[in-house]
Amino acid sequence: MLLADGIHAVITDRHGGVSAEPYTSRNLGGAVGDDFDAVLRNRHDTAVELGVDPARVVMMRQVHGRDVRFVTEPFGDDPPPLDAIYTTEPGLALNVLVADCAPVLLADPVARVVGAAHSGRPGTQLGVVPALVEAMATRGAEPYQMVALIGPAACGLCYEVPAEMREDVARVVPEAWATTRQGTPAVDIRAAIEAQLHKANITDIRHDTRCTIETPDLYSYRRDSRTGRFGGFIWLDV
Repeated sequence: MLLADGIHAVITDRHGGVSAEPYTSRNLGGAVGDDFDAVLRNRHDTAVELGVDPARVVMMRQVHGRDVRFVTEPFGDDPPPLDAIYTTEPGLALNVLVADCAPVLLADPVARVVGAAHSGRPGTQLGVVPALVEAMATRGAEPYQMVALIGPAACGLCYEVPAEMREDVARVVPEAWATTRQGTPAVDIRAAIEAQLHKANITDIRHDTRCTIETPDLYSYRRDSRTGRFGGFIWLDV
């Protein structure tokens, strides 16, 4: 899909790859126990299908933090511990891997800056998305002209947590407070991220509202425990 003029954004699903059970079949995560040759094949084939050079995909070693880095090329075989990246390089595809956390894709189509963040409960509480917005501004991005896509994630009706954890997150982002269908404490990371984006003066916010726990076509760690990772990709036209 075109997130904005000259800016592509894609959310993959679990279908169309070569991984065996229980990762069937387009697992892009290399640290979940899957055969790594299958993961590499899935990553290569996915890039080709998207029309992206497989050698020009930037992947992170996600650690549920808030560190952000500007990138001009892939990291190679040993990516640093990061949860957000951004670039001004055309054709350089930024990737974020998830299986209940939210992939957040950001773009300023005027300044030609794009970014990607991995924002689960810890990262949302730490403010990884606001940190990415601030970092992109150092390269000329203006929040008022930015577009955001919050991808699939565990929804507030399913993401059950201990009451103390809900209180901790809501103390930082009140919009995260939620209750499951069963009436137990929960966290709504989508609502929390949307609130953070609004606070950062971003108003053009798009959603892929699928809940990972409720959607068999997507990987969900909370649903399946041993499972793969799907991806969010964003890149500038060459």
